[in-house]
Amino acid sequence: MTFRIGKRFTFEAAHQLAGLPEGHKCGRLHGHSYTVEVVVTATELTGPGFVADFADLAPVKQHLAEHFDHQALNTGLDVEPTSENLARCLFEWCATNLPLPTTAALEAVRVSETPATWAEYRP
Repeated sequence: MTFRIGKRFTFEAAHQLAGLPEGHKCGRLHGHSYTVEVVVTATELTGPGFVADFADLAPVKQHLAEHFDHQALNTGLDVEPTSENLARCLFEWCATNLPLPTTAALEAVRVSETPATWAEYRP
C-alpha cells in the first residue's frame, strides 16, 4: 500500500531553446506560465495521518520565486532550459532541501509549460 500526495506551484519565466530546426518557434525567446508539481509518497502515515504535512513543501514556492519567477531560464540553469531538464533540476533541489519525514520519499517532479503539456522526472 502506498500513499501519495502532491502540491502544485506556479511561476512565470522565459526561455529560448538551441539546436532546433530553422524557424522553430521555441528557438525564439518566449515565455510560459509554468506549473510545477511535487509528488511525495509513503507506505505508512505519520502524525495525524500524513504522508507529509503540505507545509513541508512550502520551501519549493520560495525557491521558485527567488530563482525562476520572471527570469530568463537560460541564465538561471546550467543545462538547456527544457521542461525535462527543469523537472530534473527541481527534483534534485527538492531531494536536498525539503524537510520530509523519514517515512516519506520524493517520488517525482512534473513541469508543465502549458495546460496540455508536461515533463516528469523520477529517478
